[in-house]
Amino acid sequence: MSTPILICDDSKLARRQLARSLPDDWDIKVEFAEHGLDCIEKIKEISPEILFLDLNMPHLDGYGVLQAIQEQGLNVLTVVVSGDIQPSAHQRVMELGAIDFIRKPCDAQKLEEIITHHGIKDKAIRANLVHKLGEQLEPEIRDIYQEIANVAMGQAGDLLARLLNVFVELPIPNVNVLEVNELHMALQAIDANATTSGVCQGFIGGGVSGEALLLLNDSSFKEIASLMKYQGELNQKVELELLMDVSNILIGAILTGLSRQLDMPFSQGHPVVLGQHCEVSELVKANKSRWQRTLAIEISYGIEHHNINCDLMLLFTEDSLKTLKYKVAYLLDD
Repeated sequence: MSTPILICDDSKLARRQLARSLPDDWDIKVEFAEHGLDCIEKIKEISPEILFLDLNMPHLDGYGVLQAIQEQGLNVLTVVVSGDIQPSAHQRVMELGAIDFIRKPCDAQKLEEIITHHGIKDKAIRANLVHKLGEQLEPEIRDIYQEIANVAMGQAGDLLARLLNVFVELPIPNVNVLEVNELHMALQAIDANATTSGVCQGFIGGGVSGEALLLLNDSSFKEIASLMKYQGELNQKVELELLMDVSNILIGAILTGLSRQLDMPFSQGHPVVLGQHCEVSELVKANKSRWQRTLAIEISYGIEHHNINCDLMLLFTEDSLKTLKYKVAYLLDD
């Protein structure tokens, strides 16, 4: 049976070009939608298994389509095809449930690579992908995770502020369920132009497990040493000690904060140095085999009037999602 495909773009030329670029050996039936509202109606009408979606369209743009797909529980795998190549656009569509992002104009070879990478010619693989998308965070659950992380983040920031006698700038935590390739991109996006040192520490407790990953921009060490009143030579050994001090404070405090709110004690493993003075891509390359599908909570700390930047990511395993959801469900009760 032919696989139903929907191509949504307000440009007739773009629709036809994409259709012609699909693999010749793929048994598919292609339908078209001219804008976002038309797309939602077509999804309900013909139940396509795969949607190739433009972003900039009249009536309802691609972001609105992705949001409607989530809110209405429509089962379709979406690949965004757009000329908008800003990193923020890429990140936003992935957060809204797209499985990949292709830059316009997309050629047949690039399209084939995306299709092969995700294995979406195979019906069983498509079904598994749809199942995983169905497990994405509901808005209410995401809000709770964000608030819990916000409280724990504040406690960790307070400890750091007291230690260094500074004002710690606290962001809104970023919460997402990410596949390994998406996590790889998220980590690389932290600071692609700077070298970084990183520490990872595992934790486990009550059916929940994961790793806390701390990345410290190398330009931060000099000012951290000054704030901590260190007078000696700033060599690699000293920088390692400073890195471990910061990670012990932030990771320990945030896990304690989460533990208290979830009523779930965590046992912490020994911290492991991922690398010093590396590009983030190198830290990720060496360790990404351990990071599969994960609930990722990202927190970026800054210190007012100082060039100190620190990113903390909590990576919960896929097996932890069900337990975490159960633990926070009572907070949704009226």
